Amino acid sequence: MEEFEFLTEDNDSGSGIKLVTPGDGDVPKWRRELPDLLPVMPLRGVVVFPGTVAPFTIERKASQQLLEELLPHSRLLGLATQKDAELDTPGPDDIYSVGSLGIVLRMLRQDANTLVVLVQIVERIRYSDFGQTEPYLKAHFEILENTLPDPEAEESIARFRNLKETAIRLITTNPNIPDEAAQAVNTMDDPVLLTDFLATNLSIELPQKQQLLEDTDVPRRMETVQRIVNNQQHIAELQLKLRQDVETEFTDAQRRAYLREQLRAIQRELGEGDTGEAQVDDLRERIEAAHLPLTVLQQAERELRRLDIIPPASPEHSVIVSYLETLAELPWHTLSEDHYDLARARAILDRDHHGLDKVKRRLIEYLAVRKLNPEGRGPILCLLGPPGVGKTSLGQSIADALGRQFARISVGGLRDESEIRGHRRTYIGSMPGRLIQEIRRAGTRNPVIMLDEVDKIGADFRGDPASALLEVLDPRQNHAFTDRYLDVPFDLSQVIFIATANTIDPVPPPLRDRMEIIHIPGYTEAEKLAIARQYLVRRQLHENGLRPAECRWTPSALRTLIEDYTREAGVRTLEREIGSVCRAVAATVAEHPGHRTTVTPDFIRQILGPPRFLREAAMQESAPGVVNGLAYTTVGGEVLNIEAIRFPGTGRIQLTGQIGDVMKESMQAAWSLVQARAATLGIDPEDFKKYDIHVHVPAGAIPKDGPSAGIAMFTALASLFSGRKVDRRVAMTGEVTLRGLVLPIGGLKEKALAAERAGIRKILIPALNEKDVPEIQESARKRLKIIPVRTVDEVLREALLRN
Repeated sequence: MEEFEFLTEDNDSGSGIKLVTPGDGDVPKWRRELPDLLPVMPLRGVVVFPGTVAPFTIERKASQQLLEELLPHSRLLGLATQKDAELDTPGPDDIYSVGSLGIVLRMLRQDANTLVVLVQIVERIRYSDFGQTEPYLKAHFEILENTLPDPEAEESIARFRNLKETAIRLITTNPNIPDEAAQAVNTMDDPVLLTDFLATNLSIELPQKQQLLEDTDVPRRMETVQRIVNNQQHIAELQLKLRQDVETEFTDAQRRAYLREQLRAIQRELGEGDTGEAQVDDLRERIEAAHLPLTVLQQAERELRRLDIIPPASPEHSVIVSYLETLAELPWHTLSEDHYDLARARAILDRDHHGLDKVKRRLIEYLAVRKLNPEGRGPILCLLGPPGVGKTSLGQSIADALGRQFARISVGGLRDESEIRGHRRTYIGSMPGRLIQEIRRAGTRNPVIMLDEVDKIGADFRGDPASALLEVLDPRQNHAFTDRYLDVPFDLSQVIFIATANTIDPVPPPLRDRMEIIHIPGYTEAEKLAIARQYLVRRQLHENGLRPAECRWTPSALRTLIEDYTREAGVRTLEREIGSVCRAVAATVAEHPGHRTTVTPDFIRQILGPPRFLREAAMQESAPGVVNGLAYTTVGGEVLNIEAIRFPGTGRIQLTGQIGDVMKESMQAAWSLVQARAATLGIDPEDFKKYDIHVHVPAGAIPKDGPSAGIAMFTALASLFSGRKVDRRVAMTGEVTLRGLVLPIGGLKEKALAAERAGIRKILIPALNEKDVPEIQESARKRLKIIPVRTVDEVLREALLRN
């Protein structure tokens, strides 16, 4: 199939028509599938002829329903021109009885109310009887056959050649018809195809085109088209002469105005002018009202000029419209008025969060600096802590205290750099980055934006989002942040960025360097009890439709939930379990209105089953080779029971419990130190050769690593070979050296809280970590005896029981 594109000026339902040259072969498949009743789609202001492919913009609901019901089982479609183009629901008497038979090649949904279809016109048809009028027309039909001239007659040959030559001269003279049309005409040797091709493109009235469609006598049709072509050729020559006479008198501005007016007239004829022009005018008004910066305004004006000459059916039209709408809706100058009432801010933080005094104090200091120096470049805060401790809600509280809009962007698992910098406008569907989108939704240039889970950002072949954040979070660069979609600078310097993370190690050092880390520790059991009573129970009662009198919680029930059904640093699981109990009470109240339930520990066990966690993280009895170690994880601190046994062998060591490389090295250092101090510890050196050692760190399914188990490993091995028991009430943490020194560790607050939760009352910490003791909650410090140690000798003195 060979196709030639050419311009049409009379089809206001489609945006262009292509010529299709029929090929040789057998009877087409569509002729063998002709239905008895053919769906008929009325056309406004356009007549289509066989041998062409035409696009149509469908907005009428009836026509859309016709296509949606037709296409699953057939592609044959009748086309008929309306006598009155203003009618929205034409009936059988409102359309011409002669139309065209088409094959739907493609359908595209442009938006919620508009379809675009591409139809190949194959035959003239006459509608004889309409068997359906609602919701759309269906009619019986017959195919009209052409009366062909004698191909050998000299008169027919001369008439055909004359029509071709005149048509080529018209195409050459008329600048509105592309040169490809002349090539198409020159290659035609079929009078039927030539007359239909010219009839499609001639600027004549609709009734005259309809007459050409209805005329099946090809010689007579050729004469009619010849007269029209001669007339238009004469007019085109006069227009050319007039243009040449006045061309030198036009200024550039006049030429642009003239061409723009001609373009609008053409678009109106095509049915595109009113909507497109109104849309452009609306965008121009919105851009003027937005008071864009000069560089942005210049870019917007360039895109508006492009939009004037691009038809609405073009895919690029929607890309430009979306871009201009984004520019117009961004808050280039809109700022929220800040409220720097520190007392109010403190009250909001106390209202929304229990405890966290150090964190609240740092946030109040941050707001105080903003109050004294609003234009200053403050630090980027990063709230670091285990899940469920209230990091995200702290960001919301800061926004409420300042009176700013709050937006949250989850960057966990983000792998595409374009999510930060935006997508280039090189394809349909491109969009700005998440930052610009959230600022657009917020409607203000200075919102509080929470970058959640920055420790879980990924990277692959699409770029490194963490590196893209370097520009965003640098106060000296983000005043001119350039999103790839906008391609113009946008000022982010007034945005307050707050990041959150569970652990700081995965965050790249350059990104970490741009943030001030605020550690948020886990909650003690007393704090969890207070949070549950003040916040969680009330919220779950409200969410489950219960009144306080219908579900009364006892403090002992909450303590049972905290101790036996949750094991976390935060309160997320605790709230989930409270919700489970409330749902069970709600089911009872729904069946028995007015029923009142008192939640007790027994009721908790009845609803949730047996305890999920037993308070046996600390050892139940003192024994040689078993030590309470302390570990720091992303969910807070944990107590590890490090177990060591010996049995006859050759001095080999076996390590189990998914121990990482760093912990294995700590084990080797502890083993070497025990052998080196055998005499001091009262151990027979020959025992090291006679026994194999197995060291296990439960639970075996959970990976573990880190250097802080060094003194616990040493204590376990020393007690195992010396035969002295380890005090079950003691837990310890610290890195050990080959000289027997105890080095500092991290996560002391979390480890201390874990020991306090497990019922341990004495912990051994490196002496160099004494400076971190004040950061442990006062309630935990009162219940724990914290002993700093400098050497392993001090560790053994505190941890081993006397025989």
